Amino acid sequence: MGFPLHRGTVQDGLLTCHWHHARFDLASGCTFDQWADDAVAFDVIVDGGEVRVGARSAGSSVERLERRLVEGLEGGLTLVVAKAVHGLLAREALPSRIVEIGMRFAAANRAEGWGPGMTVAQVVLNLLPYVPFEEHGRALTQGLAFLGSDSQGHRPRFPIAGLEGEPDDEQLARWYRRFVENRLGQAAERVAATGSRLRPDATERWMFAAATDHVFLDGGHVIDYLNKACETAATLGGDTASVLFPTVVAGMASATRHEEVSEWREPIDLIPLMDATYAEIASSMNGAGIPDTDLGAVGWSLLADDPADVFAALADAARRGATPEQLGRVVAYAAALRLARFHVQNDVGDWDTVHHTFTTANAVHQAMARQPTVELLRGVVHGAARVYLDRFLNIPAARIPDPEPHHLDELEECWDGRGGVDSAGRVVAGYLAAGGDGDIVIGELCRALFREDAGFHWFQSVDAAAAQHRAWPPGSPEAAHILLGATRWLAAHTPTVRQTDQVVTITRRLLRGEPVYEESVNQ
Repeated sequence: MGFPLHRGTVQDGLLTCHWHHARFDLASGCTFDQWADDAVAFDVIVDGGEVRVGARSAGSSVERLERRLVEGLEGGLTLVVAKAVHGLLAREALPSRIVEIGMRFAAANRAEGWGPGMTVAQVVLNLLPYVPFEEHGRALTQGLAFLGSDSQGHRPRFPIAGLEGEPDDEQLARWYRRFVENRLGQAAERVAATGSRLRPDATERWMFAAATDHVFLDGGHVIDYLNKACETAATLGGDTASVLFPTVVAGMASATRHEEVSEWREPIDLIPLMDATYAEIASSMNGAGIPDTDLGAVGWSLLADDPADVFAALADAARRGATPEQLGRVVAYAAALRLARFHVQNDVGDWDTVHHTFTTANAVHQAMARQPTVELLRGVVHGAARVYLDRFLNIPAARIPDPEPHHLDELEECWDGRGGVDSAGRVVAGYLAAGGDGDIVIGELCRALFREDAGFHWFQSVDAAAAQHRAWPPGSPEAAHILLGATRWLAAHTPTVRQTDQVVTITRRLLRGEPVYEESVNQ
């Protein structure tokens, strides 16, 4: 940890540090307190009157660091994780390999299956292109430390083997949707294990179909988790689909179905309205597309106070030729507008309400962009209804800032103090209105994100904003509004104590050979 072991005590071959009372085997350097990490040990030979000290071989450094990464995840040891991540990067290990180790660990050690930590690990991979190379270690440490913490206290997961033979996709799809419908999680998992081993792309389609058979499962988390599992499988390749897809099933089968939740039924029963809208837009799968400027106007129409007007706007866009991807994108844009117009007089916890709508709509859009299906259009309609239900959090609506010039360095004050929501929004809006680069804004959001002790929703919000920003033309008002919403959300939740960031700082100093502890020159 960088503290002065030479100031410790040796007794019976046991070295005890006086700073944190970690104990070490004097001969090997191995610690008996895992949170402290092993100390560096050296070979020593006494030759006559000379003491010869030499570096000790530790075997393959990459294998050793990968093993230490797993040990850090097992113990929830942030320092060990940080050292392993930075050491692997220094040996030119790919970030995807580092994340793969974490994903396989979580898949095997979290009985409940896919959880927030696995989502965060994939989010880090998604956001690395916006992060300077020298900061990749900080970002990956945040993601892997979060994953390790999320896996603590859970029973191991024992995967269910797939079926023998090669059932056809239509049969598997029917079985899977039937078993999820009847909440038969183990049966559904066996089907998912079979399909993801044989044909992951087809399995993705029918798993999303089951995820939209009911409304807004588990507040949107089910669709978001499934989308992230698909992103990870596409990024890592190999057998990762067969490892990861089944981890989503238990949560899908047991999730709350929001057609059973009162706000979707009272005072207006939204279910028949959604069914009618879905039936109408399902016949418009082959639209040639509408201009993005027209699509942006549809997004504003989805903020109407009457649900009939909301669904009419969506159906009208489909009739005019909007593609399934555009329909998914415009609902995500409307959800981003809820964030951009969220008034700070609302309860801080209400940010999570609009956040869930935005991240779920993003997941539906990302799935639609990969493989558009008629079943996913139900997810689009569900998202539009959720945008309607969030309307009270824009009453009154925060005003979209005037385009006064600003510099992004003004954001630092917003991250460092509470209550900088509107100020942060003005900075980003002014910077973009003056022709600023949206990717640079995302980079600034990432810098703030990876410095803080960020929560699960923080990672989701920045990730969804980056994905939706890419979906609109550069410099468009829609792209700017999406970043405005994400900036305001982040500013509402900063600062934290930045504990993990301090661990990363210590790790880097240790790896550079800099003293973390120095005795006073007066002692």
